[in-house]
Amino acid sequence: MTLPLVYSAEVSKAIADGAPVVALESTIITHGMPYPANLETAQEVEQVVRDNGAVPATIAIIDHAIHIGLEADTLENLAQAKDVMKLSRADLAVAVANGRTGATTVAATMICAELAGIDVFATGGIGGVHKGAETSFDISADLTELSQTAVTVVCAGAKAILDLPKTLEVLETNGVPVIGYQSDDFPAFWSRVSGLAAPLRMDGAAEIAKAHKMRAKLGLQGGQLVANPIPKDAEIDADYLNPIIAQAVAEAEAQNIGAKQVTPFLLGRIVELTEGKSLKSNIALVKNNAALGANIARALKDV
Repeated sequence: MTLPLVYSAEVSKAIADGAPVVALESTIITHGMPYPANLETAQEVEQVVRDNGAVPATIAIIDHAIHIGLEADTLENLAQAKDVMKLSRADLAVAVANGRTGATTVAATMICAELAGIDVFATGGIGGVHKGAETSFDISADLTELSQTAVTVVCAGAKAILDLPKTLEVLETNGVPVIGYQSDDFPAFWSRVSGLAAPLRMDGAAEIAKAHKMRAKLGLQGGQLVANPIPKDAEIDADYLNPIIAQAVAEAEAQNIGAKQVTPFLLGRIVELTEGKSLKSNIALVKNNAALGANIARALKDV
């Protein structure tokens, strides 16, 4: 059966030429911020990848196909689209089969990237174990995906709205390498440190690329998680942010917001409570991750 993959002209040429490609998710466009800020951010992140010597492949589901890279008009249409599905492993196939428009989360982007032969994916922060998961069992499929899909994911740690110690424990249980990039501390999305040790540390893109290739040689399933701290000038102090996160979580619980709605609600509420500071930091960290992702993708060509 032919895979339902549609490549943009830029990505198609890159693959044909053997050029480095970096996958990018699309939920940040459809569920992360309003238009036109979402479009501008997506365009800027793609340009960061190009500026660092790789080709961006923003992934989304449109018209019964998995789009690997979006043409300019398609990207703009997606940024303004309504009723877009937020897709993970469980509903990816349904969206493709039924012709729905869907934006890919970390898990779904990993799946699509692997299908397209793309080894590196840059995002903001991964999903993880939500606070109160011991009763709600709310654990992101991103963690399971990292244990079974062979893509190196560059992030700024797990989103700070999550239970970070439990998130790290689940990653360890699933055998996922968690690599602090030039840091011994696991970053907490808007903050460079969480107070939790990064299980592994690597200081260069070439090291990460070699480890990615070695996992394949050893027959190890799953990918790598590269935790890249937010740039210092964009960091938000945890002491300022923690009470705001607690307030947003309490409001979500009071309004019975859960499942796929909880993360967009929390992130949106935190933007409001920080008067836009968290959004600016979010954009900065995504660009930072895109640059590192491009460097890793380039290094993979030399390993």
